[in-house]
Amino acid sequence: MSTDDRVAVTPGIARLHASPGRAGPGRLGLVTNHTGILPDLRPAATALLEAGARLVALFGPEHGLHGTGQAGEGEAARTDPATGLPVHDTYRCGGERLDRLLLDSGVDALVYDLQDIGARFYTYVWTMFDLMVSAARTGVRFVVADRPNPLGGLVSEGPLLQEEWASFVGRAAVPVRHGLTCGELARHLNASAVPRAAGHAADLTVIEVVGWRRAMDAETTGLPWVAPSPNMPTPATAAVYPGTCLFEGTNLSEGRGTTQPFEIVGAPYIDARFAPSLAELALPGVHFRDLWFVPAFHKHAGRPLRGVQLHVTDREAFTPVRTAVAMLAVLRRLYPDGFAWHTADAGAEGTGHRHFVDLLWGSDGLRRALDAGDDPLPLCAPPAPPGRWAGDDLLLYR
Repeated sequence: MSTDDRVAVTPGIARLHASPGRAGPGRLGLVTNHTGILPDLRPAATALLEAGARLVALFGPEHGLHGTGQAGEGEAARTDPATGLPVHDTYRCGGERLDRLLLDSGVDALVYDLQDIGARFYTYVWTMFDLMVSAARTGVRFVVADRPNPLGGLVSEGPLLQEEWASFVGRAAVPVRHGLTCGELARHLNASAVPRAAGHAADLTVIEVVGWRRAMDAETTGLPWVAPSPNMPTPATAAVYPGTCLFEGTNLSEGRGTTQPFEIVGAPYIDARFAPSLAELALPGVHFRDLWFVPAFHKHAGRPLRGVQLHVTDREAFTPVRTAVAMLAVLRRLYPDGFAWHTADAGAEGTGHRHFVDLLWGSDGLRRALDAGDDPLPLCAPPAPPGRWAGDDLLLYR
């Protein structure tokens, strides 16, 4: 789609700013971070206050209100210098503790405005879910100021998470690439998982995006791109992330500590065979380039690594989940003595000492298939419309 063909897209937060009454009466808390902006780049919190909204508190997710925390980190700030409002860090806060935080904050309604990526293991939607559950338990209304899915909304990929593998990288039965906006996902979860966790559904309102079509990705909405987290710098990163995030569960670097996280992967044991072996697969919409890189931090920091860069040539044909699974199968075959799985961080809520790839995949099926030398691609299933798993009646956009 050319620039001239772009449709004007108005996110939910801009509609709320124009009419603060959409959030209902009472005191509002805003669940947001640096991605919570209006199309003219004004921070949502400041803009809502100027518009007369009764905003009394801010709630930050993983990476914090200002997005400075790395993976697995929040921020220590307790007051927002721009608004003077109290800031509540929700990361790794759940259950009765989260209920108490909501009650102590004095809010009558929570407004959620965070930019999701469209992958199950991106934690902002699980912050949304946890807060929806607490809102249902405490009688707080929940309002989602919806935003477009940066991957578009035509396709879902990967298996549904199995309940016994639930964690903060996946609380409920959602596919790896879910194909929904956060508002659509909120509606789906409120009809399914929230009642099971809270005893009943939350009082949910979705302020819909105007002008978004399911075929539109981040670059065709006309909205400004703000990196949702430190290792999600560009729309190109988001395009590969639903697949290459699986490498977090291995001993390969997924590119953290470089300027191209998730677009490159590598390890000390990889040699010249890897890139040609991937090229032989002729995977749709992607080429692989042999490269060397040195991560500045995270896995193998300071060490020269060999690997590949994914060059996506056709976003519509490219299937990130299937591509990553094929890459893992080649790695397991070429480097049986070098390749290894990582266990989850024992300090991370809901992970224990299980293999982290199982939490990302939503079951142990992928790991077991690869370890047995079986073909893992049948586990991926063909890409499907999101309504097939979420229910067409819950989709907000056509």
